[in-house]
Amino acid sequence: MMPGYWSLLELVLPVFAVIAAGAAARRANWLKPEADESLLKLVVNLLYPCLIFDHVLGNAALRSPGNLLYGPLLGFASMAFGIGLAYAVARRAGFEKGSGLRTFAFSVGIFNYGYMAIPLVEELFGRDTLGVLFVFNVGCEAAIWTVGILMLAGVSIRDGWRRVLNPPVYALALAVALNLTGGAEWLPQSLRTSIRLLGQCAVPLGLLVIGATLVEYLAAPRGLVDKKVTPLACALRLGLIPLAMLAAAVWAPIPRELREVLVVQAAMPAGILPIVIAKHHGGRPLTAVQVVLGTTAVGLFVVPLWLKLGLRWIG
Repeated sequence: MMPGYWSLLELVLPVFAVIAAGAAARRANWLKPEADESLLKLVVNLLYPCLIFDHVLGNAALRSPGNLLYGPLLGFASMAFGIGLAYAVARRAGFEKGSGLRTFAFSVGIFNYGYMAIPLVEELFGRDTLGVLFVFNVGCEAAIWTVGILMLAGVSIRDGWRRVLNPPVYALALAVALNLTGGAEWLPQSLRTSIRLLGQCAVPLGLLVIGATLVEYLAAPRGLVDKKVTPLACALRLGLIPLAMLAAAVWAPIPRELREVLVVQAAMPAGILPIVIAKHHGGRPLTAVQVVLGTTAVGLFVVPLWLKLGLRWIG
């Protein structure tokens, strides 16, 4: 039976609750700002690679050439399409370079492809589809650090590709190789258990840090909503772009697991990464914050609707 709206909302709420817990921990001074960088490094360089390893080894869906080939391509295309569409629409709406156009397009185009999508994919579709999600996310990373970073700051493609080659990608490549060759059978069970335990920490800790990071922008609440940025960001990120991604999920000749990944990713609000990147690459962080907080707040109610529609469309 297809889950209803309230059942899907119950799946979404814990993700937002953990983000809120991170914000509360920052306000209580339990999670201090100086800890953010080290915790993120821990998540990206150790915990997230372990999560990938745990869900790729023994994954039958990742022995399918269709998932391995089309996953990264669709991830890249989804991000690049979103950034390009947001740029074109924002220009028509009167946004200009130097006043937030590039940051707006970058922020709207990048959906929350990791820490919010992972628990939803696992709960809705299980282990095999979650493994395919990690392959899809490699394409997302590539789009962020090539198309996205060029849009925002004009960084060279060469420098962007260097950022794509990171510990999660190395972990994915090794895990896929072991999965295809049967090499995982030679790994001691104690090692597999340790990897699983570490991987289980990745998403909760990542969500806590996201919540803590957002707190600094809540000090001036009037600036968090812009009458031009917020409505247009929600219309694109939670309206037009999901329709295009769901159309690909329905009509593209891709494996079932990849269709399921697209259904979840289409529903996602903007990711928090653009706020950090905008700070360090000459963008407008406030514009990124307005996009992220606006689409996240509205997404709490809209995400279950898109999930329900997407599940119906793919049957």
